[in-house]
Amino acid sequence: MPMGYTKPLYILPFDHRASYITSLFGWKEPLNVEQVNAVADSKRIIYEGFKYAVQHSAPKDAVGILVDEEFGIPLLRDAHKQGYITAVSVEKSGQEEFDFAYGEDFGRHIEAVDPTFAKVLVRYNPEGDAAMNQRQAERLKRLSDYLRQKQRLFMFELLVPAETAQLDRLDHDKNAYDLQMRPALMIKAIQELQDAGVDPDVWKIEGLDRREDCEKLVQVARRNGRDNVGVIVLGRGAESDRVIHWLKTAASVPGFIGFAVGRTSFMDGVVAYEKKQASTEVAAEQIGKHFEEWISVFEAGRQGH
Repeated sequence: MPMGYTKPLYILPFDHRASYITSLFGWKEPLNVEQVNAVADSKRIIYEGFKYAVQHSAPKDAVGILVDEEFGIPLLRDAHKQGYITAVSVEKSGQEEFDFAYGEDFGRHIEAVDPTFAKVLVRYNPEGDAAMNQRQAERLKRLSDYLRQKQRLFMFELLVPAETAQLDRLDHDKNAYDLQMRPALMIKAIQELQDAGVDPDVWKIEGLDRREDCEKLVQVARRNGRDNVGVIVLGRGAESDRVIHWLKTAASVPGFIGFAVGRTSFMDGVVAYEKKQASTEVAAEQIGKHFEEWISVFEAGRQGH
């Protein structure tokens, strides 16, 4: 199977676990049965929002969900049955260093879920803890090799959080870090991971503010014969106007094929549902309309509008 993915890819991600449970419900794991059911029910609302978008304007062959196995198995099964794109998270939630959610059993879990994409979330700053970066890269290479051998698609969500020393150089201005430092660090991280034998089909990256940074990132993602590797933009839980800016900036750059915007799509709707301020239908419509909006913005941006 040739490496890469070039078709449009619009993902509604709701594989958030530790942070989601704490911010939405104020709980800490381990959860009791009632709490597990409440979390799973809230994720069902998000999936209803996704289906609302598909029923209205979202292009069925380009849209998909990213959800965790822990709370989302019934949703993954249904999406699979309906022919939607599915992605399942493989990483252990709520920790800085990448490791497998199910340890050495990761392969069996991927085969059982049978997703379109296996996805990892990795925090990797090239100027950070070198030993940790190496440990992460070794685990990720094993996953990359496994997925290539099984002819399965690999999605890699790369976060490059600022090191304290980096922020010190910028008077602790996180916006300055995003603009001046992060783009080059992202490129270096991708190069280091590729050199370590980690080869995703799709890179899921934090939004970039300048078109030239998007172009440079695609060049690296597609270097040395990786011509069909795709890049999608993640939302970072940012305000709508920031998300729209990132989508518009990336959309017209060849190699950027879509996005994965989660919290900005679903959080208001889920919070309203949990507070009994919105019915399933109202919350789902709110979520679905946000998702449709990102698709419209990205597709208009691709046409240069």
